[in-house]
Amino acid sequence: MDLDFAVRHSGRQAAALTRRDVARVLLAVPSGQALVSLSDLRKELLAAGNPLSVVFWDSARAILSRIESGAATVGDVQRWLESSGTEPILLTRSYFVWPEESERGPIATEMYERMVAFLEERVDAGEIDADALASADQDARHAYEELQERWLTTPLPDGRVPNVVVSDEQDQELFAAWDEEEAFALSELRRVLEDLPEPPLPTHDLRSAAGRLRVTLTQQGYPGNILRACAGLEEGLLPERDEDLWLAVAAGIAAPISDLPDEEDAARFFDMEGELSHEDSILASLCAIHHADWLAVVITLARYGPGVLASPERIARFIADSEDIDVEPDDPEDLEATEMLFTAVTPLWAHLGIVDKAEVLTPLGWWGLPKALERAWSAE
Repeated sequence: MDLDFAVRHSGRQAAALTRRDVARVLLAVPSGQALVSLSDLRKELLAAGNPLSVVFWDSARAILSRIESGAATVGDVQRWLESSGTEPILLTRSYFVWPEESERGPIATEMYERMVAFLEERVDAGEIDADALASADQDARHAYEELQERWLTTPLPDGRVPNVVVSDEQDQELFAAWDEEEAFALSELRRVLEDLPEPPLPTHDLRSAAGRLRVTLTQQGYPGNILRACAGLEEGLLPERDEDLWLAVAAGIAAPISDLPDEEDAARFFDMEGELSHEDSILASLCAIHHADWLAVVITLARYGPGVLASPERIARFIADSEDIDVEPDDPEDLEATEMLFTAVTPLWAHLGIVDKAEVLTPLGWWGLPKALERAWSAE
């Protein structure tokens, strides 16, 4: 690694290289190689009229040495890069997160480059003290964070607000990927169900379950609040037909229709020292279950039929052993995580009569689960 490499990597002439440019170059090669090349690179930059500062070079040697010895964390390296004075902060105090470089869309890429250019202007104007940042000065860090927060929330001349348009682009990409995953899972569900017998409709069981459900949905607290939110029945209007009501609620458990919390309540989700309420935790668990996991569970239960145990532990094993999805069946942590997520599901299933008190699949669950999942993934 030499100055020519740094120029090619950054796309700038030697005299124009910033601390951020050099820091990114040093991190682009193995730490041992960077350490060996550090002195020569410093001399070449000095000869090019761009010496940077003693504080920067000392901090570079310190972080590279920690990386080489295995003592540096990812956070340590990120904070050192940010101390260059022109690196956008990855996670701001308002919880705005820049996407990874490989995952940035056109808007995020543009805004990121605009932020870097803005910070470079502030360094040139003397408003950012990069040496103080490299020395871990807390006042300098606070000012650096505040400067970036203001830029992210201030409209550009064309009216766009950087943090808003970046977040909107990420949401659109996420929704598109979600829709694609859901469409694939739906096609797989239908393909498998075509080869399975059609379960009979247990009319009496459906009528009884729907009657209990109509009472539960009028009650405050758990599980009424959760089931209403899942099915999008917050207005209190319930479908007249028992089948429509039951399927709407069962589908909602697999694909909750609840809105995000109001802005005044959203802060509790970012309170790292606080705890989510019981209902918030359940909704969060339901939303965290992947399409592939639902697919594996429902297909397996449809194949086994009534009488099969459908406890969270058994469900986790169904997913791990499934030939319908690609999983790593021997990872204990994945099994435990999946089991924990489905502890939110089976009690709700019990209220619908999908499983009985012993968490065994019922004839109603055998009939209704595949239909509910297809409904959840077919909803417009």
